[in-house]
Amino acid sequence: MHGHNLRFCIPYIYQCEKSSDCNRAKYKLEDNLELDLVTHDLKKFFSLLLKRNGYVLEQLYSPLIVHTTPEHEELKAIATNCITCHHSHHYLGFASTQWRLFEKENPRKVKPLLYVYRVLLTGIHLMQTGIIEANLVKLNEKFQLSYLDELIERKITREEKSTLEDEQIDFYFREYERLRQELELASQNSHLPETSSAQPALNDLLVRVRLLS
Repeated sequence: MHGHNLRFCIPYIYQCEKSSDCNRAKYKLEDNLELDLVTHDLKKFFSLLLKRNGYVLEQLYSPLIVHTTPEHEELKAIATNCITCHHSHHYLGFASTQWRLFEKENPRKVKPLLYVYRVLLTGIHLMQTGIIEANLVKLNEKFQLSYLDELIERKITREEKSTLEDEQIDFYFREYERLRQELELASQNSHLPETSSAQPALNDLLVRVRLLS
């Protein structure tokens, strides 16, 4: 679970602060469940939004919400102006890292492979539409990749640790490379701006939220 915390009010997003930007805690719940809670200071979260960080965009636009506020809704509206064509670099880099991790596995498993494809398709969709979509099932309703339906079915019915045969890997690598090229092309042809225009609005929201806290 992810969230945000607040510190004392300062007027500028990039003013230096020396306290911790990220807090992490674990809570034991009923039925032996654990809640891993990670929160960022709001200023830190805003600065990450301005650094073309797809990870924080996915947190912000996640449909899984435990608690929200009017300021959260305002932030989602402002953050559309944080999205640029250069967010493709985040998804290309992230996919590359995840593919290397997948290759090191022995035997190779379905779940990490699905994650690689999810990252690439999220990036392509973002470049084409300016909208974050991190649900692979919904993404594949658009991209219609039959092998993804098969992999998702294997994950659901044969547990997340379902493994892949070595002779299948060449095909999946070719698809990985093809989707990387598609993401690069989508970035080149994207209508998204080169730079973010959201900093003044983020700064204003930060000050108002901190004054209310």
